[in-house]
Amino acid sequence: MPNMTGLSGNEIYCLNLKGFTPGELVIGNSVFSMGFLGSLAAVGRGFMGGEVPQITSVIHDGRLQSYRRMVTEAEQRGGVGVTGVTNELRTFHGSTEFLSVASTIHSTNPAAAGIHRKFTTSADGQELYCQLDCGFTPLQFVFGNIAYSIGAGGGIIGSLKAMGRGEIKEFSDVFNRTRHLALERIVSEARQVGGNAVIGIETRTMRFQGVHEMLMLGTASHHPGLAVAGMQQSGAALNYQSAPAADPHAAYPGQPVSSDLTNEEMWNLVHIGYLPMKLVLGTAVYSLGIVGGFKALFASFSRGEISPLTSLIYDAREHAIGLIRDEATAIGADDVVGIKIHIHEHNNLLEFMAIGTAVKRFSNVTTVSKTLPPQAIMKDKDTWVSAGHGIAAAAARSRGATAGV
Repeated sequence: MPNMTGLSGNEIYCLNLKGFTPGELVIGNSVFSMGFLGSLAAVGRGFMGGEVPQITSVIHDGRLQSYRRMVTEAEQRGGVGVTGVTNELRTFHGSTEFLSVASTIHSTNPAAAGIHRKFTTSADGQELYCQLDCGFTPLQFVFGNIAYSIGAGGGIIGSLKAMGRGEIKEFSDVFNRTRHLALERIVSEARQVGGNAVIGIETRTMRFQGVHEMLMLGTASHHPGLAVAGMQQSGAALNYQSAPAADPHAAYPGQPVSSDLTNEEMWNLVHIGYLPMKLVLGTAVYSLGIVGGFKALFASFSRGEISPLTSLIYDAREHAIGLIRDEATAIGADDVVGIKIHIHEHNNLLEFMAIGTAVKRFSNVTTVSKTLPPQAIMKDKDTWVSAGHGIAAAAARSRGATAGV
């Protein structure tokens, strides 16, 4: 029978260079309902703003259930690992389906490839090549999520303060707190499975049940350059669920490091001696204010610069960047790289979020290969274009398609 895989030609080529062959496509799903009581509790909590634990829990359980079912199917298919794990959701008829899709891979000699246990990873075949060549051994797909609301209470306070120009700290605090909680949760999962790093983090925000969900997903990994003497490499039998024992003194800088660098970017940095330390992020929510709003409105009738908006947006960006600079300084980073600034509009408020990865240089760190093969950075052209999405789209996340159903 033919082998049914979601891996592309470029992925298969890159994995072959590391001694892997493609395996079967595997799928896990779960359909959840919030329930009447959960919805009432969420509404009550939503007034105060911040996390809505009931919705966080439902989403987390649904995502975990679909992931576990995918892993069970992968165990039946055999192989040494599961690559390109997705974790999506869609809502229909008042219910939510959680979907995980990935492809198994095989190896005749996993130890030679540096694999000492079965693994799952969010990295596709090209990204996995980069991770392995950087010295990162994948352990497990991990995620951290939080459902949050600004809340009616925060909205009232914010509306009053929005009459003045400048930062609305109540909103900034809510967004900063929720975003850092999602990061703490994915790092905690990485720690629990014996990782000293969680890399390739992707961050998504979406609407769900009247609130927002922030999701971070990535791969818990181990890198010897991040550990002090005493870290032992496990020789345990291959098992998707068992993690190698970690030395309690092993982590630098004291917990699993985190990075949202693409795997290709990370390869380039590791090649010249840098390792990630922490994903750093900061949020600032600003209001132009009533007076400034009127000035901007009248100024927009004529051609030329709108000075109130120029200065406000400049100040807000600088403040968000300053927050991540302070966080990076506190952990002793050499640089913050890959900084991106996202701007979201919430009624009359503007949210500015700066995010990047703090890195540090090491004298004895580099990649296995001198150069990346072209196949590791080439993106396949999507050959199916549709207004809807299907399982094929979820399997083709690495090819630039939107993953989901």
